[in-house]
Formats: sequence, C-alpha cells, structure tokens
Amino acid sequence: MNTQPRRLLYDIVESPLHPDLSELCRELQLEHQVFSMQRKAIAGLRRRPPDIVVADFFFGFGNNYAGANVSNLDVLLRSLQRFAPRARTIVLADRSQMPHVARLAELFVLHAVVQLPTGRDALCAALASSGPQDD
Repeated sequence: MNTQPRRLLYDIVESPLHPDLSELCRELQLEHQVFSMQRKAIAGLRRRPPDIVVADFFFGFGNNYAGANVSNLDVLLRSLQRFAPRARTIVLADRSQMPHVARLAELFVLHAVVQLPTGRDALCAALASSGPQDD
C-alpha cells in the first residue's frame, strides 16, 4: 500500500487561455488546488507548500510593476524561493508574451515554459518533467 502523499500542484489561473488541468492532474495522480489570485496561493505556501506551480505570465510593460519586477510572477516566485524552494515552476505564456519570459528566467529557475494556447501533450510533458528533484 502506497502511504506517500500525492504531490500537490498549485494551479494559478489568471488568463482566459489557461487550460483546465483537472483531468491531467487526476491521470498523473497530482493533488490539484486552483487559485484565481496569486495572493491566495502565496498565503497557502506556509500551510502546505506545493511540489509544482503552474501560473500565467504577463510581462510588466507599464508602470504596473514599478520597474522593480519583470512580470506578474516575480512576487510569487520570490515567495516560492522562501517557502517552497523545491517547488517546480511551469509558466504559461501567450505567444505575444513568449519573448519576455527569458527576462524572468534570468532571475528565477523555470522548469518549463508552455506557449498558450496549448495542447494536452505539451502540458503532459511539462508536468512529467516537473517530477521530484534529485538533490
């Protein structure tokens, strides 16, 4: 009997293009928690850190991020470094946003980047490559 808890995936949905990961998580035996706001996911980090985080990327074009942050994910990724340093991060980005993801990757480890809209195979590959770290 397997007594090991299922890996926990935080699914932060902030884009209408964000795919429904429910079925894929069931198939991969991942516990799936969906958040509509990053701040709620960040609040959950202290209670139960995730093994995998899937989140939408938006580049900070204007003054929204006051020049200190590259995107909407900077605060989340800094929080993960502190409260869930072993969590794997999968970033979802629209085609128009893809060129800017590299700037985020210069600051944070991203385990996979998936262009939206995407198909099941790309998501499955990203989740499969986000298994437990060996270190």
